[in-house]
Amino acid sequence: MEERNSFATIEDVVALYRPLCPEEQERALALLPIISDRLRFEARKVGRDLDEEMAADGVLSSVAKSVTVDILARALMTPTAADGYGPMTQMSQAAGGYSVSGSFLNPGGGLFIKEAELRALGFKKQRYGVMEIYADPRNPNNPL
Repeated sequence: MEERNSFATIEDVVALYRPLCPEEQERALALLPIISDRLRFEARKVGRDLDEEMAADGVLSSVAKSVTVDILARALMTPTAADGYGPMTQMSQAAGGYSVSGSFLNPGGGLFIKEAELRALGFKKQRYGVMEIYADPRNPNNPL
């Protein structure tokens, strides 16, 4: 099996995110190649070779590094089973009736890639188009 490089290193994670404790560093070392392969797979689904494109374009390489660190940061914020549920993205409280509700960043764990990250790498593009639903008598190409 061919050896593939990760799009980011532990040094990149420390520089772009924050210093890691030893347990996080061990987890990050395991996740970085998996995240990179997930991005390669997303590229393959749209008929692109991400490694080849990154070799030709240093800007794309930087974007891939940034996206990889962002995905890793979310994964590291997701707790292991003993840690609880992890950080909340929104929370509300009440007083007399003892009510608390909130949404967790990544309650199910695992890796997820945001649509914005896929767009940043050029895998998802906004499309536009028009479909005529009525005949246009002035346009012979649209007789309906």
